[in-house]
Amino acid sequence: MEKVFTSPSRYVQGKDVLLKAGEYVKKIGDNALVLADDFVWDLAGNTVLDNLENAGVKSTKVVFGGEASTEEIQRIAGEGKDSNVVIGIGGGKTLDTAKAVADELQVGVVIMPTTASTDAPTSGLSVIYSAEGTFESYKFYDKNPDLVLVDTKIIAQAPPRFLASGIADAMATWVEARASIEGRGTTMAGGQATLAGQAIAQKAEEVLFEYGLLAYESNKRKIVTPALDAVIEANTLLSGLGFESGGLAGAHAIHNGFTALHGDIHSLTHGEKVAFGTLVQLALEDRTLDEINTYVDFYLALGLPVTLEDIKLKDVSDEDLQKVAEQAVQEGESIHNMPGVVTADQVVDAIKAADAYSKAYKETIGFED
Repeated sequence: MEKVFTSPSRYVQGKDVLLKAGEYVKKIGDNALVLADDFVWDLAGNTVLDNLENAGVKSTKVVFGGEASTEEIQRIAGEGKDSNVVIGIGGGKTLDTAKAVADELQVGVVIMPTTASTDAPTSGLSVIYSAEGTFESYKFYDKNPDLVLVDTKIIAQAPPRFLASGIADAMATWVEARASIEGRGTTMAGGQATLAGQAIAQKAEEVLFEYGLLAYESNKRKIVTPALDAVIEANTLLSGLGFESGGLAGAHAIHNGFTALHGDIHSLTHGEKVAFGTLVQLALEDRTLDEINTYVDFYLALGLPVTLEDIKLKDVSDEDLQKVAEQAVQEGESIHNMPGVVTADQVVDAIKAADAYSKAYKETIGFED
């Protein structure tokens, strides 16, 4: 199988770069469909519209309904038939929807994240959910975004929980890429991992361990520091390139498995669920307790969930855990990139083991929730 590396055409990160949106966008198209939810319109969307107008770019404003579903994609595409570029402003589901709409219309796409909470911005794929929020599939595109604009000043104003969530998502990058490489798995880019994809995935984790806590404190104070700037890049660019060209494995499959359940777990962010999924994968791989504790300790410092109770599943039944596991190991899921054959029963056991490991670590250090 060939090795494949893929990336956006251009990535721009810095303070106040959204004030240059028109300057960048007009190189791609002059009639934009601009997508954001109600909150993000007030936060940044209307500023972008003004900037586009000043640059001579026409725009159509569309309010995102909240779910990256086929129905929502079709609805929005219907409003942008005359557009020659789609702009997504906001979080992961908004951005995934913008990419899908651009693909539907066969036009360029510009991604403007307002948080560093996921690694969705740079990728050439979308995660598609049902209208009720259940994971359905990955949707792949012929190319990655034409432009990713990351305004660090905007991101610094976001709640620190979102940055921590992005760190959790990005922390899975090397854990999953390593397993996928060992299993000779197929990456989201459509081949095996390149040396570049592997190196970028490793660098993401290195940056996060070095600067993650400093960046988190900077975000609490809403200031852009070198540490926050580095972590924003790790969460967005390094993790995005690393997962797509390095490989996904168990952590994200476990996350997808949780969509089979209903209830309070869905009050958690994508990254928060991926954090626990990462611990489950480490248990599946039979990693040492010392290695697992390194991740648990880091997650606890960032207020991330590490036990079933933390992800609102304190009293989860074996039947429900089996549903999660069956979803996680369904055909086509990334968990099959791992070495060997992973079964639903193994996933259930690993979930219980991850929970037990984390509880034991909390007791050892005297951690209080």
